[in-house]
Amino acid sequence: MKLNAASMKPNGMLEEAADASNIPEQSELDRKINRFFPGVVVRKDLVKAVKGNAIVPSYVLEYLLGQYAASDDDATIRAGIDAVRTILADHYVHRNESELVKSKIREKGRHRIIDRVSVVLNEKADTYEASFENLGIRGVIIDADTVRANEKLLVSGVWCICDIEYLHSDDSQIVPWILGSLKAIQMSSFDLEGYLAARQEFNSEEWVDLLIQSIGFDPGLFGRRAKLLQLARLIPYVERNYNLIELGPKGTGKSHIFSEFSPHGMLISGGEVTVPKLFVNNANGKIGLVGYWDVIAFDEFAGKKKRTHKTLVDIMKNYMANKSFSRGVQTMGAEASMVFVGNTSHTVPYMLKHSDLFDELPEAYHDSAYLDRLHCYIPGWEVDTIRGEMFSSGYGFIVDYIAEVLRSMRNSDFSDKYQPYFTLGSDISTRDRDSIHKTFSGLMKIIYPNGEATRAEIEELLRFAIEGRKRVKDQILRIDATFDPVSFGYTDTAGIWYSVTTLEESEYPDSYRTGRARMSSANVKPNVVQVDGNDSLSSQSADPSSEVSVGDKLFEGQRDFVENQRGVSYETLLLPYLRGATEIELHDPYIRMSHQGRNLGELLALIAVAKDPADEITFKLFTTSESDPEYQQKQFDMLSQIIQSAIQQGIKVEVVNDPGGHDRWIHTDTGWRINLGRGLDIFQKSEGGWFALGTSRQEFRQVRAFGVTYVREH
Repeated sequence: MKLNAASMKPNGMLEEAADASNIPEQSELDRKINRFFPGVVVRKDLVKAVKGNAIVPSYVLEYLLGQYAASDDDATIRAGIDAVRTILADHYVHRNESELVKSKIREKGRHRIIDRVSVVLNEKADTYEASFENLGIRGVIIDADTVRANEKLLVSGVWCICDIEYLHSDDSQIVPWILGSLKAIQMSSFDLEGYLAARQEFNSEEWVDLLIQSIGFDPGLFGRRAKLLQLARLIPYVERNYNLIELGPKGTGKSHIFSEFSPHGMLISGGEVTVPKLFVNNANGKIGLVGYWDVIAFDEFAGKKKRTHKTLVDIMKNYMANKSFSRGVQTMGAEASMVFVGNTSHTVPYMLKHSDLFDELPEAYHDSAYLDRLHCYIPGWEVDTIRGEMFSSGYGFIVDYIAEVLRSMRNSDFSDKYQPYFTLGSDISTRDRDSIHKTFSGLMKIIYPNGEATRAEIEELLRFAIEGRKRVKDQILRIDATFDPVSFGYTDTAGIWYSVTTLEESEYPDSYRTGRARMSSANVKPNVVQVDGNDSLSSQSADPSSEVSVGDKLFEGQRDFVENQRGVSYETLLLPYLRGATEIELHDPYIRMSHQGRNLGELLALIAVAKDPADEITFKLFTTSESDPEYQQKQFDMLSQIIQSAIQQGIKVEVVNDPGGHDRWIHTDTGWRINLGRGLDIFQKSEGGWFALGTSRQEFRQVRAFGVTYVREH
């Protein structure tokens, strides 16, 4: 039945205003998280609430919140926040207040502080001496047992809760500060078996959302691929000797995971470090960062003009390949993963046309031997710029807890979990295969820590792992002609071959397939799937630049688009099939929100431009109305504006109630049926307002994963 103004108007009953409490209402997922992980989860927005001007990592604050506010009870949370604020106010040492804190210690005789502590060995006195970064004191004697229990004190320091005493001496050589006690701010133990058992209570989607909330983001604002890109940043914590690179625009949170997420990671700002600091000081035999940290991340690694030391590059290449480095005549091994993050200054198509996707790296690292040691390249240009609305107010793991979980799983190996279902291509080299295995194993341990996943879930991670390595190898082919092209893909148990492409290869095929890259692409096996005895080509992702017609004949069949793909628009996707139609039906039950109304308006505008101004078209929209009276009114007002605007351009829009299911499709009186997997809602939410180019051109927006099927009915 048709919905007129009277039938679509809300009934005038307005809901009471929501409670203006600062405590947000818990979602079903939040309640489930608290039920199965009591005491080790915390509301993620509490960190901002307690941080104030304390310049401490998130894992320090969450450690304290875990002690006092790891609950879903409002009263407990409020009391916990107050307790943590009091602790920070009374015990955190601000550098500009260091003299005041020293005075407090002197007057009281003993005072508890939170500070970053580092330790050196005084060889002459044969004693360990501690330095307190913010308090500004050094030479404090610390016993050897405490140092042995916290070895990272010897390398770059650890955040600790300490009791400091003061005892003056007439001997100026004696330091008056005495360390009464020291506790590193990190968990001492956890129950891995309990973690694995609780994981069984969550499906894949719920678990991924829990992990995204644990990172600090709202999973509702991320698509599946975007979530995987975020979780891929965690692989170095769960895989030994994993080499990861991420290059992309500024402000996408590339370094956050390595500076704030775990006490087992070290972020080196500026990307520059010396051989003695990173590996070993041959003068005194002191082991560097790789001997103490699980992850060493190089921030701001990009920059063509950056100074690099050839010796460091050579040792780095050897370590990344062999997990070892030389200490004089002795060879030593280490387990630290290496991460390189940096900003790009050019667009992806520009880099593909003029150089390669490693174009921003310092010259010494723009080397095929170094690049070939990278296991995965995260496409940072696909990651959204961090916005305030993206942060989560839901529950996630206390950072220190999940950091310990990931660290403990470094002992596991899930690299063979795909083998009952799939086999990698035969011409994939050993180094390529090892890279794929490490990425796949890491994601499995993060998302499916019990090692149990369905065939489809395993295939998703395998494809992601192959793509991450393919992105590395395809760029190496541009740089070094001695490398052989590789067909990246896999076969299933039925012998069907599935090729894997990178997203930028699908988006910019002409620029991507140049030189050696074109040769590599030419050697890629087609994705042939056996259907009813006939071979039919089925691509994993559609090329947005490909034509929907050959001559006068429009394409029939299925087209699939992957998440984050650009270059897609209604103009190329739908308009060719709507030309010449005088009656068009759109079945989409979700034309409710403002962005969905915008999608409808953009489609109608295209139809209006394409038709003869003297012609009229009837456009029937089958949709459902909002149940909430307030939103029902907004929907009614929105559709009314669209109807009035369209009639001026010769398009009569009729809105009809669609009581049916969730199917979305278009039908024309010219005989075309277009099945729309997501309806018109194919674009991701974007920021920038009227000044963003994506506001006026759909081709510049990223899409969500979707498929379209074109069927000629007569």
